[in-house]
Amino acid sequence: MEFSRLSSPSLKELFVQEIEGLILSGQLSPGDKLPPERELATRMSVSRGVVNAGMLELARKGFVEILPRAGVVVSDYNRTGTIETLMDILKYNGGTMPRKEMKSLLEIRLVIENLAIRLAVQEITAEDLETLYKLYESFREGDTPRVLAERIFSFHHELCILSGNTILPIVFFSFRELAVSFWERYFILYGKEELVKNTAELYGCIKERDTEKAVKTFESSLFKTIEGDVSIYPEKE
Repeated sequence: MEFSRLSSPSLKELFVQEIEGLILSGQLSPGDKLPPERELATRMSVSRGVVNAGMLELARKGFVEILPRAGVVVSDYNRTGTIETLMDILKYNGGTMPRKEMKSLLEIRLVIENLAIRLAVQEITAEDLETLYKLYESFREGDTPRVLAERIFSFHHELCILSGNTILPIVFFSFRELAVSFWERYFILYGKEELVKNTAELYGCIKERDTEKAVKTFESSLFKTIEGDVSIYPEKE
């Protein structure tokens, strides 16, 4: 048996985590100016190189803005963040996200897949349908929440590919870790039966090339989660 090699976070990673934590907890607010690099290095017992590299990474993720000759200020990450920012919010909250952000992401998925389904149904071939059905079967046979989440993601990602739009699958895949974590949480809470049934219905509508029925089937299922009827939102904010 082989065991994975363990490694501890670097000082830069620890520095980034510390500043992110202060921002995400609200202890640092948008517009707040951070102490000078030399002062931060002294107070946190790290080198200036660690602080400099950490600030560059925080800026890249949208948490801070580095202003020439003016220092570093905290950014509004809702305006300047990236997918990495969302992943860091997820990690900070122990694998979940605040309700508002989770709902917003589900609404984005609603828009993306609505378009993907409408485009895919128009052009789908017998070979495409066979590929989609195999992905559905693989999902149906999954046995753990993580495996189920990864396989249902593959099914929906394939729909984006089959849309023929070259950007949709890239955008959808960029949310992979977040989407899989949401689905995993769903399967832990509710099991797989309902989504297996819904996915079968969606596939059937696509096979029949019934665009409006396919969209309605997809939307009705997702709306239950968005509105909280079948909730994956955290119990406490």
